[in-house]
Amino acid sequence: MSSRRTVFYLSDRTGITVEMLGRSLISQFDGIKWKEENIPFLDSEDKAIKAKKKINMAADRDGAKPLIFSTLLDPIIFDRIESSQGILFDFFETFLNPMEQVLKQRSSHVMGKSHSMQSSHSYDARMSAINFSLNNDDGITTQHYDEADIILIGVSRSGKTPTSLYFSMLYGIPAANYPLTDDDMDRDALPRCLKPYKHKIFGLTISPEQLQRIRQERRPDSRYSSFAQCKKELDWQVDMYERENIPFLDTSSISIEEIATRIIQKAKLKRRLYG
Repeated sequence: MSSRRTVFYLSDRTGITVEMLGRSLISQFDGIKWKEENIPFLDSEDKAIKAKKKINMAADRDGAKPLIFSTLLDPIIFDRIESSQGILFDFFETFLNPMEQVLKQRSSHVMGKSHSMQSSHSYDARMSAINFSLNNDDGITTQHYDEADIILIGVSRSGKTPTSLYFSMLYGIPAANYPLTDDDMDRDALPRCLKPYKHKIFGLTISPEQLQRIRQERRPDSRYSSFAQCKKELDWQVDMYERENIPFLDTSSISIEEIATRIIQKAKLKRRLYG
């Protein structure tokens, strides 16, 4: 087996869904160096011809047929891709046909339906949540925490901002986040501004080794990025979480998708959207 393979993610819309599904599948195969290419908005025959050329070039270059993960619906575009030198895995074909039989109804086969703006309520909820997370990032303000579904806390660079944005973008959950600082450590207490919202708080922690690597990229060879400082902050943070009975999660070896899912389960959050 070749140790190098190319994988294509093809979609008539953004390609986010097919890429997530495809990556989940290829992650199960060790020892292969994957070259990934996402081709979104594949919505014309001309684009399909160009995509087919890329697939065939990858096959010649690698000496192995590329994998193609697809959520394409247009039959003309689909036929063009199917005639390439790649191996096609079509998610809609895999799932829609059995579902049509079970539900005794033909699917609409409308391109981009899952991303359409026909549900203005869902779109507005997503935009509102994203704006909320951006405006309440990193303790910029604490005046609107009563509107948050969850408030993530943790020391600097522990993953609060990306997790907050993931909540808002994928699930429409308004999430705020607040950084724990040296001043909080000196006072050895939960910040006063957070106490009224303790029931909404969820803590993040991380290994000192990983935190040091992340901080070293931001501020090389500083006290902030030293292993001793990272460990001191994290030890205090976990002690405070346990003392204040704040639920928390170690994010050291898990993806942002898993972080969000675990927090949703533990905090019993209600998803406002199903991404």
